[in-house]
Amino acid sequence: MNSNFTNDAILVATKQQVSCELGEEAAILNMKNSVYYGLDPVGARIWRLLQQPTSISAIRDVIVQEYDVTPQQAESDLRALLEKLLREGLVELTGDSR
Repeated sequence: MNSNFTNDAILVATKQQVSCELGEEAAILNMKNSVYYGLDPVGARIWRLLQQPTSISAIRDVIVQEYDVTPQQAESDLRALLEKLLREGLVELTGDSR
C-alpha cells in the first residue's frame, strides 16, 4: 500500500477471508494462505467498519469519537494497520480520489 493514499481512499475487506469476533477482539483467516490473524479491540472495531466500503477519514472519525485518541494519532495508527491488512491481502483499496 502506498502511504500517499488520500483520506478519501475507499477500502473494504476482501472476500478471500473469514472472520469472527472473540469477545472484543477479532480473528481473521486468510483463505489464500491459511494464516490466522488476531486484532485487539480497536483493531476489531476497525475490521467491523471495513465490512462495507468505507473511507479512511470515516474510520478515523469513528475511532476518535469512540476512543480517547487525537485525530492525528488515530490516523497514524489506522494507516499503519491498513497497510498491514493490505499487505496481507485482507483488505483492498477500491477507490481513491487523488
